[in-house]
Amino acid sequence: MGTKERGVGGTCGSRPIAVSATYPCDDRISRARAATREFLVETAPVFPADARVSEDDADLAQLVVSELVTNAHKYAPGPSRLILTRTSDAVHVSVEDSSRDLPRPHGSDPMRSGQHGLEIVVAVCRSLDIRREPVGKRVTAVLGLAHCQAA
Repeated sequence: MGTKERGVGGTCGSRPIAVSATYPCDDRISRARAATREFLVETAPVFPADARVSEDDADLAQLVVSELVTNAHKYAPGPSRLILTRTSDAVHVSVEDSSRDLPRPHGSDPMRSGQHGLEIVVAVCRSLDIRREPVGKRVTAVLGLAHCQAA
């Protein structure tokens, strides 16, 4: 069972809204995907109508969460922590785990089976930041929202 923490940094605009959850169990990937969808639905009323999260954006956010939580599950012992932050123009997805090994996206190789997760994240996100923490590492991807990218 995961533990959840919620923090509201303010209302819409420059101040983000954030939630975090720690997942020590094997169903962490599906729980993290569900938590992402729930977070986006719950925070929608805080933002103006023109800052809505489209279904495509919500699907991409869940994809990014799946890839990052899967990597933490596969390559780091112990629990992982998902941190979601929403601003008017982006969703920040951070995953913390206990491994100090920093992942790197592989180059394109059509013959490779698997290990495409970070390539996918890099392709759909504005940025990807990977850094060591005092215990383990944090991987943060920033997914721009489509309504803001067209402007």
